[in-house]
Amino acid sequence: MKIAHVSDPHFGRIAHPGIVDALVEEINERPFDLVAISGDLTQRARPSEFAAATSMIERFEAPVIVVPGNHDVYPWWRPFRRMLTPLKRYRSLVSTDMTPSVVNDRIAVLGINSAHGRTIKGGRIGEEERQTVKEFFEQVSHQFKILVLHHHLTQIQALGPHDVARQAEATLEVAADAGVNLILCGHLHISHVEPLEIVPNERRIVIASAGTATSTRGRGSNRKTNFYNRIDIEPERFQIEERRYVPESGRFVSDNQSVFDRLVPRRVS
Repeated sequence: MKIAHVSDPHFGRIAHPGIVDALVEEINERPFDLVAISGDLTQRARPSEFAAATSMIERFEAPVIVVPGNHDVYPWWRPFRRMLTPLKRYRSLVSTDMTPSVVNDRIAVLGINSAHGRTIKGGRIGEEERQTVKEFFEQVSHQFKILVLHHHLTQIQALGPHDVARQAEATLEVAADAGVNLILCGHLHISHVEPLEIVPNERRIVIASAGTATSTRGRGSNRKTNFYNRIDIEPERFQIEERRYVPESGRFVSDNQSVFDRLVPRRVS
C-alpha cells in the first residue's frame, strides 16, 4: 500500500514555475493508492487560490483525502466571517466533509479538522473531533490506522519552542488508545519523522510532518526547500521516504528514509 503525503502547498505563494506539475506528474507516475493532503491549500483563502488547489487535486489519479489548515479559514481582516463561518470558502470550493475517511482491507485513514476561526495558527482539536477519532478507529481491527490533520501535536526540537495544537496531549492519548499507527500532519513547513512513545515500553505512534510541497514558506533546515512524503505499508513494517524538490532538474529526489516495525513502531533503519 503506497500513500503520498502532501501538505501546505499554499497556492498564492508558489515557489518555482513548474513545481506543481512536477509534483502531480511524479505522484501519478508512481502506483500510489491514496493521496493525503494535510491542509493549508491556500495562502489567504482567496477563491482564486482555492481554484488552483482544487485544480491540482483533480489532476491526481489516485483517490484523495484532504483536510483544511489555518490558512484556509478567512483571514483576520475578515473578523466576522472568520468567527462565524471560518471555513465557508473551503466548504464551498473544496469539500464539505470535515472527517473524510478511507477504509479497505489494508488501511483505515481518518482526517479531522484542527483549523478554527478563534485560533491564530496553533490549531485546536475539540472533544467532538477526539470522539470521532475514538469511534472511527475502534470500529476497525487489523488495518493499518492513519490519522490526518493539519496542526502538529508535538514540538520539533530543530525549530525551537513553538505552539502545538490545543488539546494535543489529549488527542495523542485518544489516538494511542484507539491503536493509531501513524499521524500525518504539516503546518510547520519542515519535513520531520519521529516515533513517539505515549506509554513507556508500550505502543508508539509515528508522527510524519511533511514540509511545504510547493510554496516559498519552508522553515529551519527546509528553508527554500519543498518536500512531500512517500509512505509504503507492508505486512510487518512501513517506510516513510521524504522526497525533496530539486529546482535545477525540476524533479523530486529521495532525501531521507525511515523504516519502522509495524507492530511496535521502533525505527528499523
